[in-house]
Amino acid sequence: MNNLNQVNDSGDNLVNCLMREARSRFSKSENPQMNLVWLELTGCSGNIISLLDGDHPDFSFLITHMMNLVYNNSLMAAEGNAAMQKLKAVLETPYILAVEGAVATANNGYYNIIGQMDGKPLTALMAVKMLSERALHVIAVGACACHGGVSAASPNPAKCAAVRDILERKVIELPGCPCHPDWFTGTLAHILLYGEPELDEQNRPLMFYIHTVHDRCERRSLFEQGIFAKKLGDEGCMFKIGCRGPVTPADCPVRKWNQHVNWPVGGSTPCIGCAQFGFPDKMEPFISYDVTE
Repeated sequence: MNNLNQVNDSGDNLVNCLMREARSRFSKSENPQMNLVWLELTGCSGNIISLLDGDHPDFSFLITHMMNLVYNNSLMAAEGNAAMQKLKAVLETPYILAVEGAVATANNGYYNIIGQMDGKPLTALMAVKMLSERALHVIAVGACACHGGVSAASPNPAKCAAVRDILERKVIELPGCPCHPDWFTGTLAHILLYGEPELDEQNRPLMFYIHTVHDRCERRSLFEQGIFAKKLGDEGCMFKIGCRGPVTPADCPVRKWNQHVNWPVGGSTPCIGCAQFGFPDKMEPFISYDVTE
């Protein structure tokens, strides 16, 4: 495991080793010392839903053996003032901050208020700034948190921004719409076991984002042979009908989704580039039927 950061073509094996090590190391831990705060800001809550579908290890293992989930808008039992007090109390403890959704900045952030703290509205903008100051690590989970995503798509009336654009500190980026559960759980496992994983120039963990979707796509050989699909359902490479795999770093072809069952190209749908910065505006149109011979 000492060469875990040396991510190359065997990166998948290294990730599998990391996950096995996490399950082995934390299986006997019933009272995790590290707290996790998960903020859901301007978005669809798709990333926390995706995380619930994880199995490598699963969500239950994550919050009972690896981390102590102190706050999440959707999942916690506490509400109102009780929830805000939990959020405030975590500031005095060691914690990792995960942020899902973009940060609404218009009107001083009042487009997104997550609760009342000390008798005053607590905006998402205030919350992410407050919690990031003492967090050991800040992780942007999903497209909206990483670069604005759908929430910041034109015309963006709430002036949604990426987490990194409003903070003056490093943010680990896990782009995707949604983020694959392994990308988040694997990043957490690496932090807990070995420290911060090796990141690329965009602060994405190389163990998940070093190759493009196109590099390891199951239809890559068809691309090399010049066999291209003209419509959805054709067996050829879907590059000419809009696939964004060549410009999207992500390990979807080998990791797959829904507990490793399938992925878009496996279902005869082009990659729409959801894990690339600039999605969705810069990845459109997702489908094009203007195919010439």
